[in-house]
Amino acid sequence: MDFDPGPAPDSIGWFKQRGELPAIVSISDIHGYLEAARNALTAVGETDEYPPVVTVDDEGHLHWADNDYVLLVNGDLLDRGDRNRACLALLERLASEAPPGRVRYHLGNHEMAVLFPDRFRWPGVYSIEMDDDLRRSFVEHVADSRLPVAFEGYEYTYSHAGANEPFDVAAANEQARDAARRLVTMLREGRYREHQLDILPDYDLVFGLGGQFGRGPSAGLLWMDLEHMKRGAPPQVVGHSRQASPTRRGNVICENVIRNNLGVPGGEAVVIERPDGIAAVTNSPSGATVTEL
Repeated sequence: MDFDPGPAPDSIGWFKQRGELPAIVSISDIHGYLEAARNALTAVGETDEYPPVVTVDDEGHLHWADNDYVLLVNGDLLDRGDRNRACLALLERLASEAPPGRVRYHLGNHEMAVLFPDRFRWPGVYSIEMDDDLRRSFVEHVADSRLPVAFEGYEYTYSHAGANEPFDVAAANEQARDAARRLVTMLREGRYREHQLDILPDYDLVFGLGGQFGRGPSAGLLWMDLEHMKRGAPPQVVGHSRQASPTRRGNVICENVIRNNLGVPGGEAVVIERPDGIAAVTNSPSGATVTEL
């Protein structure tokens, strides 16, 4: 894995200190469906309101456009679809072409399965069947702060599944780093397969399942289900819980729409937050549409 996005700031404040106010383009739950991800990302450039986030070359590959965005992949890039490595390669290419700090990749529950495959043992999915070298590289990327958990935007906080109560973004990212560093030590010492699950109880803010199969009301930032999200929860953009279109529940916006739109024309979407508001850009057969959220 060759994903090096440069600095991984915890908040938009890092950019503000440099006199920058980039819009945040967020997409989640790609799940190895490369064409759906392409449809969502290229839709941004089809609107009058927003310049392109990517361009397409003669061979059909996506590249970072000349823009003022932060692109945030909000977890679950992997599994289910059949283009997992190609989705990783797309993210690697965009991170290599974008200015430092402008491409982020957050852990989701399926990235958690890369770190802790013995906790899930899902049959036939990429995160579980990943080869050892790529898995080790993935764990090392988390340990090196290249794959964090959360980000504080202008008004909204971003994580894969969210939380009912305010949480410290820096502390959440530190939990993921610390857990991965312990896993790296286990890998180095040959203890990973036997002891990877021993450390999970120490990191409930991030990895807590909220029940044997996940998604319970006490789940952590990778597992909370939208149905348990209170109307008064802090403003957040999350994925994880499948929707037909970007959906607001109280202060929380869920952007997990790709799987519910597979097999039909259009429906793939991104969420874009600017200093003055938040909207969704959705691909449709008649052209991209913008919906204020």
